[in-house]
Amino acid sequence: MDRQRILVVRFVNELQHRELSQFRGAVINAVSGSDILFHNHQGEGFRYSYPLIQYKRIGGKAALVCIGDGTEAIGSFFENANFDVHLGDKQMKLEVESVDARQFIVQCWDDMFGYSLRKWMPLNQENYRKYIMLDSIVEKTEMLEGLLTANILSFAKGLGINLEKPVSVKFTGIESHRTYLYKGVKMMGFDIDFKCNVTLPDFIGLGKGVSLGYGMVARRRGKRIDNNEKE
Repeated sequence: MDRQRILVVRFVNELQHRELSQFRGAVINAVSGSDILFHNHQGEGFRYSYPLIQYKRIGGKAALVCIGDGTEAIGSFFENANFDVHLGDKQMKLEVESVDARQFIVQCWDDMFGYSLRKWMPLNQENYRKYIMLDSIVEKTEMLEGLLTANILSFAKGLGINLEKPVSVKFTGIESHRTYLYKGVKMMGFDIDFKCNVTLPDFIGLGKGVSLGYGMVARRRGKRIDNNEKE
């Protein structure tokens, strides 16, 4: 089995979702922007692959989720970073609350596992037009389930994982949807619960904007998962 590494760094500093972009910029500046995994920029372009360092808001506080090679890159943050940072006009000193390092397996199974997914943005301009043209809830749900399946496959591919069985996704609830402003563009986002036959680690992102806290996954363990903080 191909085991992957994940490291979740939580800070004591409270953070609003709208401040995640500033938090990302502060961390990049703190490490002098030397490692591409922190910013996903490559020369004048972008690193078009799944982000291995993601900037999150967990429990109302700032957090970093580092996956695979991102767990090694984060070492430069702790070794070289200036923890006195600016978020817009606000100055703060980042203080680490906890560091949780684990291994996980992304694999298809015969069983289905329950997850919640918050602020998930699956629709680009083209498939948004297709989505709003659909008449029935069933058709819309099937389309979204297909897009989530593609997101999971993209996540696995970004880690070099080849899923050997077909991915099965089934929505168990669409709690809400709303419009978010992402990179100056209004995009539809969803809060959903779903079942899937793939094991996914807590706090990874799926869909668009995963490096800035959108599309955050959490495993449902018989109780509601508190990762859907409203603003």
